[in-house]
Amino acid sequence: MTLQGKVALVAGASRGAGRGIAMELGAAGATVYVTGRTTRDRQSEYQRPETIEETAEAIDALGGKGVAVRVDHLVSDEVRDLVARIRKDEGRLDILVNDIWGGEKLFEWNKPVWDHNLDNGLRMLRLSIDSHLITAHHALPLMIEKPGGLLVEVTDGTAEYNAVNYRLSPFYDLCKSAVLRMAWAHAKDLAPHGATAVAITPGWLRSEMMLEHFGVTEANWRDALENVPHFAISETPRFVGRAVAALAADPDVARWNGQSLSSGGLAQVYGFTDLDGSRPNAWPYVVEVQDAGKPADTTGYR
Repeated sequence: MTLQGKVALVAGASRGAGRGIAMELGAAGATVYVTGRTTRDRQSEYQRPETIEETAEAIDALGGKGVAVRVDHLVSDEVRDLVARIRKDEGRLDILVNDIWGGEKLFEWNKPVWDHNLDNGLRMLRLSIDSHLITAHHALPLMIEKPGGLLVEVTDGTAEYNAVNYRLSPFYDLCKSAVLRMAWAHAKDLAPHGATAVAITPGWLRSEMMLEHFGVTEANWRDALENVPHFAISETPRFVGRAVAALAADPDVARWNGQSLSSGGLAQVYGFTDLDGSRPNAWPYVVEVQDAGKPADTTGYR
């Protein structure tokens, strides 16, 4: 699998799934523009240590070319200038990944709309919906200049799962479901131009924030299973990265146009594994084991 000569933009690549996706696109040989609001000189309101420069350096180390650009994807002019730079420097855009989120510190579980902080909820909607649309508005005209482009909208939950499961906050629920519909809508507009749009979800992601929340690291993440046994199905951010890289390298990627996909489901199709050699298939596990109230057992699911 090679993406040599391809140019990708991963919007929201400071950490988590965005970083994992950017790294795997780079590992496949792509030039990857990585954006976010946290740099070595300036943090976002997240106050997290991860930076876009670190992501770009990780891409370089894997054999790709990483280009870090600080961008607030809610600021239309900043996104416009980013795409103008890509056009000037590369002359093309083959892959756009919208992984912009930024809502982890804003949502409140198990609160109806009248109890949820309204400002935080509306900010979540802007971060997860407006930012994606602004980025698509500016970047897709460049992507469709050549056939074969791929737009990946990153969300949480498959269309099948989110259609029948309340995601514990009206704001969070809407954020994640809207991205699924957004990918479906973009697919209709992109198909006449020979381009493809999909939505993708990781499973239970061992992001930097999740590991910190459970008081573990990637090296000893299984220590969290004593208190959170279903965390056994979790996956690294590189797993969903490999899913996106497999899609980007697939000459028949148009077969997925408009669909809701998952890292675990695509691993069954393309044959890639997580860093430990396993293939965690989280969403069937969540339905059939976790939500069914069964004891944690990943047999048959990774």
